[in-house]
Amino acid sequence: MSARYEIFRGTNQQYYFRLKAPNNEIILQSEGYVAKSSCQNGIQSAQQHSPYDRFYVRQTSTRHEPFFVLRAANNHVIGVSEAYSSTQARENGIDAVKRHGPSAGTVDLT
Repeated sequence: MSARYEIFRGTNQQYYFRLKAPNNEIILQSEGYVAKSSCQNGIQSAQQHSPYDRFYVRQTSTRHEPFFVLRAANNHVIGVSEAYSSTQARENGIDAVKRHGPSAGTVDLT
């Protein structure tokens, strides 16, 4: 299986996307969008920004778990990762998004 963006609707009826790695693990998830077209624009932004390290913000949760945020050039949040067990695991997650994000196809689950 190859990497892919999945568009889906949450229980709040908003549209979201998630980037799944070839192993089916979610490596990036978006915030909610009211319109599907806005969600599709979010995927395009992820494809454009994901190859570049300068758009990744490395953070630590209140539970001291590393995670990252992918931001656009205008500083808008594109997507957020899961919480990782270590900073090295977070770096591996960033590398996976850099590797798969630019070229992953899109599957519409709505």
